Amino acid sequence: MKLEEEAKKFMQDKLVIEEVMTAEFYEMKAGQTAIFPKYKALEYLALGLTSEAGEVAGKVKKLIRDGEDVEGFELKKIAIASEIGDVLWYCAMMANEVGVPLNDIMKDNLKKLHGRKVRGTLHGSGDNR
Repeated sequence: MKLEEEAKKFMQDKLVIEEVMTAEFYEMKAGQTAIFPKYKALEYLALGLTSEAGEVAGKVKKLIRDGEDVEGFELKKIAIASEIGDVLWYCAMMANEVGVPLNDIMKDNLKKLHGRKVRGTLHGSGDNR
């Protein structure tokens, strides 16, 4: 499918959401679309997450390689956003699978990042900075 067609389809197929979007609401709605073998859930979801993250990277790479005019750039940003949405789906499903609400993961991640900022350890590597 051409990039322009993919972007148009993404915009046309949007579900109309009247509520304020929350992680909890997203998890609930996204979970209604989950079709995968439950006996291999973590493996399936981890592979899907890396696959979708790779699609994000691929679209960014092509943007760097090909360049674009303003209109083409806007279409590519929409396509990249669509792939980020797929990454989010896999994150939500993995959160559900490990029994930790996505909202809790988001809060814990912000606390971790804030602690690193306060300690001046945002730069560097390792989990326990």
